[in-house]
Amino acid sequence: MASFSCQSPAQPGKGMSPCNSITEQPNSSGQSAASWLCTLAGTLHAFVPVPPLCVHTQRHIVADHMDPILTFQSITKAGFCSDPQASRAGLKWRRVDPEEVAVAMAFRQNAHSIRVDGTSHGALQYETVQVVESGPILRDMAFSADQHFLYVMSETQLTRVPVEACEQYSSCNECLGSGDPHCGWCVLHSMCTRKERCERSSEPRRFASNIKQCVRLSVHPNNISVSQYSVTLVLEAHNVPELSAGVNCTFEDLAEMDGLVEGNRITCSSPAEKEVPRIVVDKGDHQIVQLYLKSKETGLAFANTSFVFYNCSVHKSCLSCVGSPYQCHWCKYRHTCTHDPRSCSFQEGRVKQSEECPQLLPADRILVPVNVVKPITLRAKNLPQPQSGQRGYECVLTIQGVEQRVPALRFNSSSVQCQNTSYSYEGMEMSSLPVDLTVIWNGDFSIDNPTQNKVHLYKCDARRESCGLCLKADPLFGCVWCKVEKRCTLKQHCAHPQSMWLEHNGINSKCTHPKISTITPMRGPREGGTLVTIRGENLGLEFHEIQGNVKVAEVECTPVPEGYIPAEQIVCEMGKAEKSQYAGNVQVCVGECQPEFMAKSSKYYYFLVPKLITLKPERGPVSGGTIVNITGSNLDAGSNVSIMFKDQKCIYHRRGGQWITCRSQASTQGYGNVTVSVYVDKAHIQKDLQFEYMEDPTITKLEPEWSIFSGNTPVTVTGTNLNIIQNPQIRAKYNNQETTNTCQVLSATSMLCQAPALPGSLNREEVVEKPDEFGFILDNVQAVLALKNINFLYYPNPGFEPLSLSGVQELKPGSPIILKGRNFLPPTPGGNGKLNYTVLIGEKPCTLTVSDTQLLCESPTLTGRHKVLARVGGIEFSPGVVHITSDSPLSSTAIISIAGAGGLLILFIVIVLIAYKRKSHESDLTLKRLQMQMDNLESRVALECKEAFAELQTDINELTSDLDGVGIPFLDYRTYTMRVLFPGIEEHPVLRDLEVPGYRQEQVEKGLKLFGQLINNKVFLLSFIRTLESQRGFSMRDRGNVASLIMTVLQSKLEYATDVLKHLLSDLIDKNLESKNHPKLLLRRTESVAEKMLTNWFTFLLYKFLKECAGEPLFSLFCAIKQQMEKGPIDSITGEARYSLSEDKLIRQQIDYKTLVLNCIHPDNEKSPEIQVKALNCDTISQVKEKILDAIYKNVPYSHRQKASDMDLEWRQGRGVRIILQDEDMTTKIEGDWKRLNMVSHYQVPDNAIVALVPKQVTAYNSVNNSTVSRASASKYENMIKYTGSPDSLRSRTPMITPDLESGVKVWHLVKNHEHGDQKEGDRGSKMVSEIYLTRLLATKGTLQKFVDDLFETIFSTAHRGSALPLAIKYMFDFLDEQADKHSIHDPHVRHTWKSNCLPLRFWVNVIKNPQFVFDIHKSSITDACLSVVAQTFMDSCSTSEHRLGKDSPSNKLLYAKDIPSYKSWVERYYSDINKMPAISDQDMNAYLAEQSRMHMNEFNTMSSLSEIYSYVGKYAEEIVCALEQDDAARKQRLAFKLEQVVAFMSLES
Repeated sequence: MASFSCQSPAQPGKGMSPCNSITEQPNSSGQSAASWLCTLAGTLHAFVPVPPLCVHTQRHIVADHMDPILTFQSITKAGFCSDPQASRAGLKWRRVDPEEVAVAMAFRQNAHSIRVDGTSHGALQYETVQVVESGPILRDMAFSADQHFLYVMSETQLTRVPVEACEQYSSCNECLGSGDPHCGWCVLHSMCTRKERCERSSEPRRFASNIKQCVRLSVHPNNISVSQYSVTLVLEAHNVPELSAGVNCTFEDLAEMDGLVEGNRITCSSPAEKEVPRIVVDKGDHQIVQLYLKSKETGLAFANTSFVFYNCSVHKSCLSCVGSPYQCHWCKYRHTCTHDPRSCSFQEGRVKQSEECPQLLPADRILVPVNVVKPITLRAKNLPQPQSGQRGYECVLTIQGVEQRVPALRFNSSSVQCQNTSYSYEGMEMSSLPVDLTVIWNGDFSIDNPTQNKVHLYKCDARRESCGLCLKADPLFGCVWCKVEKRCTLKQHCAHPQSMWLEHNGINSKCTHPKISTITPMRGPREGGTLVTIRGENLGLEFHEIQGNVKVAEVECTPVPEGYIPAEQIVCEMGKAEKSQYAGNVQVCVGECQPEFMAKSSKYYYFLVPKLITLKPERGPVSGGTIVNITGSNLDAGSNVSIMFKDQKCIYHRRGGQWITCRSQASTQGYGNVTVSVYVDKAHIQKDLQFEYMEDPTITKLEPEWSIFSGNTPVTVTGTNLNIIQNPQIRAKYNNQETTNTCQVLSATSMLCQAPALPGSLNREEVVEKPDEFGFILDNVQAVLALKNINFLYYPNPGFEPLSLSGVQELKPGSPIILKGRNFLPPTPGGNGKLNYTVLIGEKPCTLTVSDTQLLCESPTLTGRHKVLARVGGIEFSPGVVHITSDSPLSSTAIISIAGAGGLLILFIVIVLIAYKRKSHESDLTLKRLQMQMDNLESRVALECKEAFAELQTDINELTSDLDGVGIPFLDYRTYTMRVLFPGIEEHPVLRDLEVPGYRQEQVEKGLKLFGQLINNKVFLLSFIRTLESQRGFSMRDRGNVASLIMTVLQSKLEYATDVLKHLLSDLIDKNLESKNHPKLLLRRTESVAEKMLTNWFTFLLYKFLKECAGEPLFSLFCAIKQQMEKGPIDSITGEARYSLSEDKLIRQQIDYKTLVLNCIHPDNEKSPEIQVKALNCDTISQVKEKILDAIYKNVPYSHRQKASDMDLEWRQGRGVRIILQDEDMTTKIEGDWKRLNMVSHYQVPDNAIVALVPKQVTAYNSVNNSTVSRASASKYENMIKYTGSPDSLRSRTPMITPDLESGVKVWHLVKNHEHGDQKEGDRGSKMVSEIYLTRLLATKGTLQKFVDDLFETIFSTAHRGSALPLAIKYMFDFLDEQADKHSIHDPHVRHTWKSNCLPLRFWVNVIKNPQFVFDIHKSSITDACLSVVAQTFMDSCSTSEHRLGKDSPSNKLLYAKDIPSYKSWVERYYSDINKMPAISDQDMNAYLAEQSRMHMNEFNTMSSLSEIYSYVGKYAEEIVCALEQDDAARKQRLAFKLEQVVAFMSLES
């Protein structure tokens, strides 16, 4: 027996804990005792103070020392503390199961106790809590100072566990039924809580501690009609406290009204007319709503009961009306159902009982032959007599979907007759057709037909081609066989005497001349027992007519009653034949064997002797399932065959003349040989055939134990007895789907299988998967279906990349082919995961070298174009085509070309020298020419504006007409929001599924779900954001990222997101004003999470306004800028242009150019008409390609177009001469250290030339022979071109000209980089001369003025283009006005600035500068520069401050100086109009937000967004938890503890 001791401290309260006050001694068997009780006097802080009662209910915490859980229990043994000795000595112990320990708090006066006990002593388990991540719980536990928490330890973790979680229960019955002794129901607050937390809990019936004390509510009446309004209802409430503060009665969300309290009775009124629910017919005749009693003291509902609104009018028939459980009455003469019988027009027309309803009575079958005029009489009851003005009765028959109405006559209240009419139906496939019958009166008042009486139309001659079939028809049909006409018809339709027809049970009722058409089978054994099926005509109408009258090959064949079909079929069993009998025909006599009643078959029946020869296979597994094939002769004779393995059946499969197959069953006698015999009917066939049952095969090893998702990789299987299986298969099961593959047996101990594919792996993530079951189908052997000792894994499929963007790769003979991709080598545990790859070049395989991401293929000796095909496992993929070209010396054509190019170069040098001489001559005339330019400046600018505008207007009108048919290329909602929320990030994690290792996925997802619940808790979210913003390491970029991530999570809950945003903005305004900053600075920059969230909020809610209204003028402006810029020269290197709004991007020198029209062949259809494209002779080849692509794909989104870099420009000169034009080639001109890009004029392409875009073959950068540029400079230029198109470089003012590091050659197009030190005076003219070209800014501005005005007018209008002002704008502006009123800010300039910073500068400027956020377009650097000027003008228009401008002001400010005052007036009018609009209620706004959430609910992956947000929790976890513990509201909701749970899940390691 174990001994225990408990040492009471000398001075209670001095640091003693339960663990250091107890000593446990082992017993004689070496086991530790598991149960002890220690009661200490004093006030130890670790224990709960107890009330002055002995224990009646206690809370036990059971710690399972094998699991990281606590199980809470309660016990109800009053004797627990009844031992006075225990009270004095402070010690009591009891032996229990050592696996678990229970700690209980015994409530006693002036004492504290901890009890550790097992569940076997009357404890009731009511809660289990996960408290530590892993490992056992230690016995040392302690309570917190306030006794609300228990501290629990494992070897590595300390956890604080609340002693109760009452708030998890949402109803009184759940709360008090849980068994938690701490919890009770706070009635008027309608919550489960501790008693001390319930207000005024000491007052009667305010706090329920027993389930019988739960409030019960009843109402009388408990149902009313939807046409009854404001009916007085009496509610009886039981167990309610004193309700002097008053109550409200609430019908869900329909109505709420005051209730009159009289004791425990409350009187209320039902809802008014407009509040009663409308009951739809297809939802039944009633609607159940919850009637709540709501306390005016707390504003909460504390009791509820069900209340029914019913609607009688949905019933359209009398029987359904009076059969309703509600007070419904049928008005017979009005054919309506009502709750108010007084509304019936006649007293006798009121029906309440189903017996009084007008209805048709059950009728025998109503038979009507087709095309025969006949009345239909129906029995009924309570048929109403039509009143004055009402129409009479009609019968409605629906025949094959067509309604046929027939007048009907009401004889009296119990009879009605459909008048004489004939009926018919189409087709001879049906001998009879049941037809729906409805009796109506007064047009559409239907008489109930409860038994669904139908009219049966029939045709005698349908499917009754013979006498026998005619006479076996239903006698009630009245059909006879008309012998002369040889057809089945009605008696009255047979135009011959009665002696010339046959009828059933008539004088002449026997058909003559029976016929036999088929016999099955036609062969059988002599022993008999064969069931012979004889089919034919007129084979008797009664079984006794053919009984004993059937002979087959002169052998008696006994008819079987079960197989007899009158007139059509006889089945008989053959008797035994003599050895002398071999064959004969079949003879049948009907009744008597007279010639006219006898039939003989034209075909013979043969007697055969079946024989057996061999049996294969001769052995199989003892579990059965082997397909056994028995060979012999005449094995298809007879009607029935059975195969016996000794005394056990082999399941028959199928047979032929020389074989029978069957499937063996599991042996009942174990291993060994069994004799095989066959029975054909009564013939027993035997031969010395034996089948051996062998021990079932086993599987001992698989090599390798892995495959890829698509399967079909070889797996070598080792086992025993594998060679006794005929068709072994390997199987895998995953997610209730199964796949199989084949195996080839090599020997008794090995076979080679092809791994099955992993089921459902087409869209699988690229993670290692393990199937639910993996095994083999070996006949019927069950032990190997799902192997337990095999850990078979599936790795992601190899993925191949295309050889090139065009799909064609150019190669030299002998050059290796490199196939790139992923997962080429599965990461198997042993590191030896290799797959069998086959790569074919055309039809020839190549030698392979494999790495994880590359296949190196030594190409065979081939030339020409060949398809590349890669195979592995079950995958076959073609990455493209290789074009292998042979090396050859320079041909004569190449030599002539080089000589021609040299001549052109010399000619070019001569031209340059002449041009230089002319230019030096012209320099003397510069001053005179400038003077003339100054004189004509004003008229020239006006003329240029006028001409340019006219030309552009025509182009824009053409563009607009095209757009009307196709539509503006708006981005979808997801792409649009991602570009605004996360600019520059193409594949953000929020668009992908959560990427977590498989072993952690479940824990992480559970943690993220908990974290998602916290994010949806406003107290937590606000504290979380404020804490992050207070951290010094939380950068501006982090603030924007967190704001965007939060908005992606709250996309589906925009009401909640808006509420949070308003709180954050309110805090931001308070903080701004408290820090004495100027109020105008509010929202100026994105320095907080709130400001970025505001941007994102508008981004979400203004998408529809962009698509329907503002998008059109913005897109028109973009297109106008693009077209205007491209009308003049644009330098492809520096981005400068002749036409520009930006001074920084203006070409400040005269460029001579002319416009060419090129006829372009459509690249996708060369036979289609040529497309005319306008280009400039000074355009580079790349610029021409872009213009051609713009023309060809005019209405196609940019992302769906071909790219210019993938195409070559081909000039077709006739007679098959084709020249590839390139920016750089052998003819490129180089002057000193400057190299100029080739232009159209360089190739002397004439007007109306024919060009075509063809796929790029060999670029200048992968073949040194094709260009004079070096490999290094080529890559430099290629990178430079790519860089000039990136958004980050668009505003760069420095021309992006990078000298080649090897040769020092610099590339230029129209203007050189004049920052270079080697610039010569006069290259560009003096500064004074170049400023003259600034007048082109005015020309461009005048041309684009209409489009800028349209955009600004649309944005600054409350109702424009038929689109109303978005609710979000009005709602947010009103909120800012409320905040201004709250802080007594009445300065209109401040309010104006807040609104400008909130919407125009925060949202619209971003959209104007970056139209690619909204549309699928490409924005060039010059277009970006012009849009920046427009955006600056937009910002100036929203400002309230005055800008003084002078001659030194920036040109973009001066350009729109006269327009800005007008724009400012538009902005002020816009703000004023919004202010005058009626305020938007929170209800309307919430409805709008809910609709927006529903429309875009699944755009982002919430789990991935939460994971991204959680990364900040991991970084600042300590600060966040600290902030939550300091917040009162967060403490009440235990948010810190919940966050710790999240952290525990997220950091949990396997």
